Amino acid sequence: MVLLQVDYILGDNPLRMSYMVGYGSHYPKRIHHRASSLPSLSAHPARIGCKAGTKYFLSPNPNPNVLVGAVVGGPNITDAFPDSRPFFEESEPTTYINAPLVGLLGYFSAHP
Repeated sequence: MVLLQVDYILGDNPLRMSYMVGYGSHYPKRIHHRASSLPSLSAHPARIGCKAGTKYFLSPNPNPNVLVGAVVGGPNITDAFPDSRPFFEESEPTTYINAPLVGLLGYFSAHP
């Protein structure tokens, strides 16, 4: 059962989408994560204040910085995934989502 859930997270689901950022060719591009949704210092060396970040947060463009390996909340109850920063329940990578997956993958790696 656990392997089926890992497979689902990595793309064996109705949308054929990996919910791990950067894994496969179809993954979330607009995640709810400040550092990955703002331009890098080399692209925008000036300070970006909290309120000034709103235009990046609301932008329909993909995040300029790919947070490879982060797992987002995933689809809603109808298996839809809006891939939009304001839908934080689906698009935010959190420690309580990522930590158990790291543990599971570590276990599977040690016990093939």
